[in-house]
Amino acid sequence: MQGQKISHYEILEKLGEGGAGEVYKARDTKLDRVVALKFLSRRATATRTQKDRFIREARSAAVLDHPNICTVYDIDESDDQLFISMAYIDGRTIKEMVRSGPLTPTEAVNIGVQVAQGLEAAHKRAIVHRDIKSANIMVTEDGHAKITDFGLAKVVRSAEITTTNLVMGTPAYMSPEQARGDTIDPRADIWSWGVVFYEMLAGDLPFKGDHPAALMHSILHDAPSPLSLHSPDVPHSLQKIVEGTLMKNPADRYQNMAELLYDLRSYQQGLSIDTPSGPLRSARSLPSIAVMAFTDMSPQKDQEYFCDGIAEEIINDLTHVDGLRVASRTSAFAFKDQAQDIRGIGSKLGVDAVLEGSVRKAGDRVRITTQMVEVANGYQLWSGQYDRDLQDVFAIQEEIAHRIVEALRVELSENEKQALARTSTTDVEAYEYYLRGRQFFYRSKRKGIEFALEMFEQATAKDPEFALAYAGMSDCYSYLYMYFDSREENLRRAAEASARALELGSDLAEAHAARGLAVSLSKRYDEAEREFEEAIRLNPYLFEAFYFYARTSFTQGKPEKATRLYEKACHVSPDDYQAPSLAAFTYKGMGLIDKSKEAYSRSLVNAKKKISLNPDDSRAYYLGSHALLELDRRDEAVSWAERAYALDPDDPYLIYGVACFYAQLGDPDRALDHFESALKAGFAHKEWLENDTDLDPIRNTDRFRELVGSLG
Repeated sequence: MQGQKISHYEILEKLGEGGAGEVYKARDTKLDRVVALKFLSRRATATRTQKDRFIREARSAAVLDHPNICTVYDIDESDDQLFISMAYIDGRTIKEMVRSGPLTPTEAVNIGVQVAQGLEAAHKRAIVHRDIKSANIMVTEDGHAKITDFGLAKVVRSAEITTTNLVMGTPAYMSPEQARGDTIDPRADIWSWGVVFYEMLAGDLPFKGDHPAALMHSILHDAPSPLSLHSPDVPHSLQKIVEGTLMKNPADRYQNMAELLYDLRSYQQGLSIDTPSGPLRSARSLPSIAVMAFTDMSPQKDQEYFCDGIAEEIINDLTHVDGLRVASRTSAFAFKDQAQDIRGIGSKLGVDAVLEGSVRKAGDRVRITTQMVEVANGYQLWSGQYDRDLQDVFAIQEEIAHRIVEALRVELSENEKQALARTSTTDVEAYEYYLRGRQFFYRSKRKGIEFALEMFEQATAKDPEFALAYAGMSDCYSYLYMYFDSREENLRRAAEASARALELGSDLAEAHAARGLAVSLSKRYDEAEREFEEAIRLNPYLFEAFYFYARTSFTQGKPEKATRLYEKACHVSPDDYQAPSLAAFTYKGMGLIDKSKEAYSRSLVNAKKKISLNPDDSRAYYLGSHALLELDRRDEAVSWAERAYALDPDDPYLIYGVACFYAQLGDPDRALDHFESALKAGFAHKEWLENDTDLDPIRNTDRFRELVGSLG
């Protein structure tokens, strides 16, 4: 058929064939795009069953709009030839990939997460694939996975499930219930996913037989051979995940893709994984939501700080609800100003629902419009518009939080109701100053920190009992001391502000975290640990509590504890690039090279994401340069380090990081030059550099000793 024209498609080349037909690469002459055409053979067209299956494939896939499912454009017939037009995927199947051996755990998990996300979207539309196998999953050169071939897909709403007594699927990947011809539900796809995951990790299948009957017997009765027999380096956590997918009884498996994805992401973030036993009810299957940054609809477009602040306050309120998973601010706000489909964003964040909104503020009036969308189908769960006096903004935030909880059918305890009703201040002007301060604080540059400090001071002047503003002041002084200005005055003011924050808000996690950071800089480590622990108890989603607790543990020479805390910080904020980078650095110092490289890979992915949204983020460039160097991409690493320095040549902390980079690169002269520049610019964190293994290549030089000695 090569060179022929079918309908408005020009056939370019043959891609493959099977018993029921052939697949060709073609050009859509109407839309001028490359597509894949799947033809049903003339022989199969004469078979009603095959024709029905072919049409069902097109219809099933066409209703699924997901980045990890191959998009179907059309089904057509020309010259008695039935064919499907679908997205052309330039890549290889997993089956082809494993022919040269097992994939690395990192590769397998990255692909596994994507396939699970695609299946989760299908299951939420009540569609079970029923033929998941390594030959039906395509992976592009850059690691993007797509599920293909929905020819056996079936709608399995509870009222429609019946026993078919018909074995359908590919034998080696069939679940026991499929092999028996029993009723099936999404847990059959979970089994098949587990077989593919095993195959990626082992380079072989978990169940075998010399003939079909022997293979069926193995699936029904045998335990899969341990992964360690094929790949001794496969982490035990991944063995647990495989076990959780390949339980013979569907009730003992993961019960849905959300549970499976929870454990896969936990593994990626270095957290422990429990082996499933019976139906699971845990954080894995709790309802979940992401609150996006609100859009500024004000005439002057000068209310970004206020819009971000409203969304952030709603996030903070919702984190007090135990029966709800809430995407972190960092993760949700990473999509700010991006023209992406809300369902796609929700899928990437792994949540059930997304809240988006807009704010129009004029004088003493504010209009807040919100809508909550279900990720699975794009339907609106709830919407609201609040046109009120600015003074009512706190009541609006509480009402929105309550409506979210109601829409997701979460029951609130009395304590949770009180937490949602609690306000940090009743002074709207003080609140606005506070929100401006948080906006600039997140920029992490010296001018931003100094401006944030000014805003927090204005907030406390308006409301002298505004505990969160004092916590913000404390963090600003701590940051100034750590990164830019090591005068004792900054240390003293951090301690004073954090003490005032605790005095006014002893139940605020932010106050305890601020206090922990402040006293840790004075080497009062026992007190710092108590404060961080209390902050985590009050708010287990507070990134700063885990992150600075980890840094404090590192400066004390406790690397094992530091890595655990860094990984928990990663779990709280999956899109952050700093925590995985510092975790990787600490793993490296402990000699755990595989863990280090895996964490550096995570950090690099997040740094690239950050830079795509904020091209002037020098910290993302310099931490990314370290990751690139550790991943043996030296030329890119040097380019990133130079870019970081060019963006912020006066930032002492960044200059210090570049010094570490050149030390690791094997350029001691440039490393020492930058190290000296960092000290002159104000870097004075002596306890940190004493434990920093990145400086080991220059540590024994006379010049290094002299420079460190100058710190006193």
